[in-house]
Amino acid sequence: MTKPNPFKFGSVVDKPYFTNRVEELQQIKNLLQSKNHLILISPRRYGKTSLILKVVKTLERPYIFLDLQLITDVADFATQLLKRLYRIYPVERIKQFIKNFRIVPTLNLNPVTNEIDISFQPVKAAMPLLEDVFNLIEKLGTHAKTPVIVLDEFQDIFRIGKGLDRQLRAIIQHHKNVNYAFLGSMESMMRDIFEKKNSAFYHFGQLITLDKIPYDDFYNYLIKGFSGKCSDKNMLSKGILEFTNRHPYYTQQLAYTVWDSCDNKLSPEKQIENAVTHLIRVHDIDYERLWQTQNQTDKKVLITLAETKRNILSGPVISKYRLPAPSTVFSCLKRLMSQGYVIKTGSLYELDDPFFAQWIKRRREN
Repeated sequence: MTKPNPFKFGSVVDKPYFTNRVEELQQIKNLLQSKNHLILISPRRYGKTSLILKVVKTLERPYIFLDLQLITDVADFATQLLKRLYRIYPVERIKQFIKNFRIVPTLNLNPVTNEIDISFQPVKAAMPLLEDVFNLIEKLGTHAKTPVIVLDEFQDIFRIGKGLDRQLRAIIQHHKNVNYAFLGSMESMMRDIFEKKNSAFYHFGQLITLDKIPYDDFYNYLIKGFSGKCSDKNMLSKGILEFTNRHPYYTQQLAYTVWDSCDNKLSPEKQIENAVTHLIRVHDIDYERLWQTQNQTDKKVLITLAETKRNILSGPVISKYRLPAPSTVFSCLKRLMSQGYVIKTGSLYELDDPFFAQWIKRRREN
């Protein structure tokens, strides 16, 4: 029987694809077993979704996961939450509470999906809908195991509705039978929400930042994956981690590609180079489109980040790459971070996607 590729990327993962995070798993589990709430921050594709889902599944409690990036407005927020409640609680139990909603929804069983389709009559003020749904979650929590509500990309709360952060805090601050987990990828925005004294959610829960997986843990994970397939698993693992700088998503992606095309006649360096070339070719159109959407300052900053690992805000780097004033570079970095193209590790900025960085370097060399 052919051994399946042991590396996985691009979706939520669990064993055997889940890598380390032992300390974070226990920390989050302990927190959600208390009466406290969680704030989890990390750049995109660091594995926070896989991490939180792994924890809540071990708790064996009802949970809802909702990505606020996909929510259009307050009414949609209420609808999507209520739809997920119907997935985890008996219909008859929910019905007895819904009849007391200020705006009663229309419920229909979808014969194709066997799910409840929910719709509300259009209203000018949709906040009562959302308030009734959140309070329903609290009431359901008194009749069974405490539910966990995971709201991903929580910084999008400002886009969904003006003043929604304060309105939502006013509702859920009284809840005693629900654990809330707020996830976000925009660190500066998330810290503003939960650490600024004038913010509605100031110190609402325990804040945890998710860093890159420790080198030794990732290295051992890669070696185990390459065992029985690639002969020089040590050098392959080192080379992959050097290229990706331990970024969880791109490390898995590169390892998957190297494993899939493993040729023990080639050196580890050549195998990695071939895999990188393949992935750049696959995403060439996407990178071209991304590049064309950037202004001239953005392009200069992206080039600098692709070509150096030094502090981009330092005088020598600004001088060498003919960058504008540090204040302008900093504003550009903040914008690129909010778009997910740049991440900050410690005091250093780097391109989120190492293949995009390599695409830039190769285009400039040709």
